[in-house]
Amino acid sequence: MHMMNNYFRARASMVYMMTNNEVMNQIIAFRRDMNGMLTFMGSYPTYGRGTGTKEVSTATANDGVDPLASQGSLTLSRDGRFLIAVNAGSHSISSFIIPDSGAPVLIDVKSSGGAQPNSVAVFGNLLYVSNVGNPTNNFASNITGFHIDANGRLTPIPGSIHSLSTPNAQPAQVLFTPDGSKILVSELTSNRLSVFHVNQNGTVTRPIVNDSNGMGPLGAYFLSSGILLVTEAVSNALSSYSLSRDGTLHVISGSVPNGYVTACWVATTRDERFAYTTNTLSGTISTYRIDPSGALSVVRHITSTPAGTPAGFPMDIGVSKDGRHFYTLNGNQGTVSVFTIQDDGVLVPLQVAAWTNIPYFGSQGLAVL
Repeated sequence: MHMMNNYFRARASMVYMMTNNEVMNQIIAFRRDMNGMLTFMGSYPTYGRGTGTKEVSTATANDGVDPLASQGSLTLSRDGRFLIAVNAGSHSISSFIIPDSGAPVLIDVKSSGGAQPNSVAVFGNLLYVSNVGNPTNNFASNITGFHIDANGRLTPIPGSIHSLSTPNAQPAQVLFTPDGSKILVSELTSNRLSVFHVNQNGTVTRPIVNDSNGMGPLGAYFLSSGILLVTEAVSNALSSYSLSRDGTLHVISGSVPNGYVTACWVATTRDERFAYTTNTLSGTISTYRIDPSGALSVVRHITSTPAGTPAGFPMDIGVSKDGRHFYTLNGNQGTVSVFTIQDDGVLVPLQVAAWTNIPYFGSQGLAVL
């Protein structure tokens, strides 16, 4: 048993972010120490292109922050073995295997089955990617399925490409339910939440289309109970829903505002008592209390970067597996802010980690191992 503990400790704890660079997209790897602090480890090309500061859509402001308008553009499999990145500039996805050292090893690059992929979800050996589309196809958007084998290689699933609620609904996130039986896609521009039933062969049924309670649904997160949290970038709020077996959503707390703008990403504490949203253009992170029924209430706020330092616009977020640390990518800097999570959900600033000496715009995607 003693040897087993040593084996688990030998695996590096990591935080990964993605540059979304338009010449060569790269994964930036940070080693994470016992106290949650980050040290730059290296950069690893995806052999695909990002979009740089260019937005994937005409529907969002071209401000160089949040170019993919999505949560889940860089995604770890649940067992932490695989890291999947979208290459929105070359319409492909890259899969990496994560060895004990934490340094990602590129395994495969495949066409995403559409234009401008911006979010990925993995459940077991099943992977789905959402594609925004582009102007030449009138922004025809879809989701596309792949099987991922034990070595990280990707195989497109025949017949898995499916349109969303409308042909030009812009996906912001693709996400599996906790049991993998359904896929949820938040649609930023149509203000809908589409739910697909997953068939045994990995294909999906046509979507059950639900109206979002608020405007601009972007980030989504399932609690282990199946309760769904969705951020609303236009309503500047967070909503919670229960999901019926037939794929219909029922509002629990509708559009609870936090007083800041552009609520875009969401994650929870490990015990699921608190949720965090990043309010990107306000430079703040809001903490919501989640009661056992899924009802939400706002508790407090904190700036992404400490007072007296350059303001960071927080985007993608992640919580460490042990529940002790919170990480957010600052889209206007290319930095990662590190916080300790206290038992009452309070975030205590620890570090702003950088991989480059100059502010870097256009980065998107964060994954915590």
